[in-house]
Parts: sequence; structure tokens; C-alpha cells
Amino acid sequence: MSSPWQWLTLADFSPEQWQQSSRLHKLVGTWSTFRQTSLLMQWDKAIAAMLLGIVICLSPFVPTTLVGVLLSAVALYWLILTLCDRERFQITPIHIPAMLYWGIVSICTAFSPVRSAALEGWRNTTLFLLLFALATVVFRNRRLANILLTLLLLIALVVSTYGIYQAIHGAPPLATWSDPASPMAKNIRVYSYLNNPNLLAGYLLPAIALSLAACFSWKRLLPKLLAILMTIINSVCLYFTDSRGGWIGFLLLFTTFVLLSYCAYKNILPRRWRVSLIPLVFVGLFGALILAFIFVEPLRLRLSSIFIGRGDSSNNFRINVWLAVLNMIRDRPILGIGPGHGTFNKIYPLYMQARFSALGAYSIYLETALELGIIGLLSFLWLILVTFGTAIKEIVRTGNFWLIGSLAGLVSMLGHGFVDTVWYRPEIHVIWWLLIGYIASQYPQNRNISASSPEPSLFDHRGV
Repeated sequence: MSSPWQWLTLADFSPEQWQQSSRLHKLVGTWSTFRQTSLLMQWDKAIAAMLLGIVICLSPFVPTTLVGVLLSAVALYWLILTLCDRERFQITPIHIPAMLYWGIVSICTAFSPVRSAALEGWRNTTLFLLLFALATVVFRNRRLANILLTLLLLIALVVSTYGIYQAIHGAPPLATWSDPASPMAKNIRVYSYLNNPNLLAGYLLPAIALSLAACFSWKRLLPKLLAILMTIINSVCLYFTDSRGGWIGFLLLFTTFVLLSYCAYKNILPRRWRVSLIPLVFVGLFGALILAFIFVEPLRLRLSSIFIGRGDSSNNFRINVWLAVLNMIRDRPILGIGPGHGTFNKIYPLYMQARFSALGAYSIYLETALELGIIGLLSFLWLILVTFGTAIKEIVRTGNFWLIGSLAGLVSMLGHGFVDTVWYRPEIHVIWWLLIGYIASQYPQNRNISASSPEPSLFDHRGV
């Protein structure tokens, strides 16, 4: 008999039974004759990986409009690939809540009071979900997965290196990122190519998680040193963003990474380390935080501002926005106002308090409840729960550090998103769905093939 946890996380889900009974699945592979005669389709996964690689490379540097065009190409190619090859379409437990989430987004769009704006949000959500679908297909090829993850880390290294350059040589403020009455009003907050320090922090968090994973996944000395360097540079750049939400996300990231690694490998540890390792790690971390709080004045001032409530202008602004958003949710609690940034811009002015205009709800949970209602929020939380359940199960079984890094990255983004909505920006949203796609790709499809075989590294002797 299944436990509630197994039921909620779809641990007993059978892809084979779903595919046999689903009418939608009958459409898959209907263009199989085209695949047999097309030369391009012989390179289907390589082309898919190239499209994902272009999105990864360009998203931090180009306007969101161009990212949308690239995502449209990804979506179109996924559709062609799915119609051409039945073997390429393999469903996982994560696909079920993802499809439910898309269905609720569609319903909320149809009933939105500003339907034209909601249609744009629906389109964007659809494109990101199809990015996830194509990523799941590509990441099943371990070599391509390692290439794309490495590419993501190299691009993040470029972004973070420029951020550190700004911290050293100065960067003109693009907006009032700090309270002008604060002792840190003149402190430089770096933003690199993303033009927003909070957005940069949100981009760096999953990069730090993946670079930590690379420290353990890459076996040869030089790649391992590169991974360590990436982790240090990304973390230092995150510090220079002065993003309090980003710092909270970093603590959640580190905690998650350590706990998952311990769960995966505790059986190979000496008996005394099984008991003492976790306390020692967190005592050391807590001690380092205390010392940093005492001796690093910018860190102390910035962290202290979290606890002074409305005494900090940023806190005061967010509190006023949250109160207005709660009133909006109260008026449309079931289906919300519809998805997308445009719907918020049209409805929020009717509720905002004087002088507190906003671009979002400054919390992804409030934003989801506002756009999609309580039903949409529950479906989003279920998607997270199933993703976490699938990842943890495979981490315990395989000890895959890329999986550990992916899940730690998601946790950090969710922690940061508790007090900010940069999660919705394409630069971050692309990485969010790529990480979920990687987790879904590790779900064992063929029970006759062990998914616990050693994972090849791009830089080990089996790589390029």
C-alpha cells in the first residue's frame, strides 16, 4: 500500500501504463516516415542540444524579446521531434504536474479580466514548459548533458567575472538599489550584464550549486581546479550583489547540498564520521557566519536591515506591495487575474498604495497565487514536491552530484523567490526549467538498463 508521500510524489507512477492508455500519446510518432527520409533528423539530439546551448549562451546578454524568439524555435523543434519519433517522447512523474500546471494556466488565461495581457503570459509559460520538455529529452544523453551543464557554468563564469570587475573598478548605479538614508547608500552593488543586482544574484545561485557539483563530478585535476575556481568567483560575485534574498538562497543552497551529499554517501563513511560530520560542518558554517557578521561591516549592516522592518526603505516598500497583493488575491482567490507580467501591470494600480508602484509581487508564491489563484499555487507546489521527490529518490540510489547540484539550485531559487520575483525573468527562468528537465531526465525509463551506472564527465577519459 502506498504511503501519502509516495502518492503525492507519484513514486509509483508507471509511464508505460500512462502511454498505453493516453490518447495524446497516440499522436506521438505520427510523422515517423519523415524521420526515416530526413537527413537532419539523423542528428536530432545534436540539433536539440545546439538550440538549448544557444539559449544558455545568449540569455544573460540579449534582450528578452530575442530570448522569446529562441524559445519559440526550441518549442517548434520539440514538436517536430515528438511527432517524428515515438522513442524520444518518454514521460516522467514530473511531466504530470507540469501538464496540470499548464492546464490551470490556460484556464486562468481564459477567465482573466485582462485576457489580452494574460495571453502573453500564457504564451511565455508554454514556451518555458516546452523548453523543459526538450531539455528532458536531451539530458538523457549523458555526454550532451555534461556539455550543456559545462557550457552553463562557463557562461556564468563570464557573468560573475565581470561582476567582480565592477566591484573593483566601480559601476554606475542604474537605480536606487539601496536605502539613501542607510550607511550603505554609497556601497557598490554589482549587476554585471544583467543590469540588476538582485537579478544577478538569482542567476548566480544555480551556477554556484552546479559548480559545487562539478567539483565532485569532474575527475581530472585541472577540471576540478576550474570547478573550485568557478565556485569561488560565483560566490564572491554573489556577495558583491548585496542581495539579501540571494544570501538567504546561498545558505539554503549550501545546507541542501551538504545534506543531500550526506544522504547519498553516508554508507561509505567511517562510522564515527556518520555521526559527527554534519554537526561539524554546520558548527563550522555557523562560526564562519558569526565571524563574518562581527568583522565585515557591510555584511553586518546589510543583514541587520532584514530585521528592522519598515525602518528600511526596501523592507517598507515590499511590505506595502505585499499588502496590496493580498487584497488582490482576496478579490480573485480561485483563478486569479491571469498569468504574466502584463496582467499585474494592469490590475495592480487599482490596489496600490500611494507612491508604491511595483513591477511584481516581490514573492513568487504571492505572485503565483495572484496570477493563478489558490488552485494554481497548489499545482505549482505539487510540481515542486514531485520534482523534489523524484530527485531525492534518484540521488539516494545513484549518488549523482549533478542531481544534487540541480536540486540545491532549485531550493536556493525558491528561497530567494520568497522575497523577490526575479525568478520570472528569462535569464533565471531558463535555468529553472533546465534544472527540472535534468532531474526529469534521470528518471529511469528502461527498467532493464541500470540508471546507477557511473556518470561520465565531460573532462574525464570518456569525455572529449
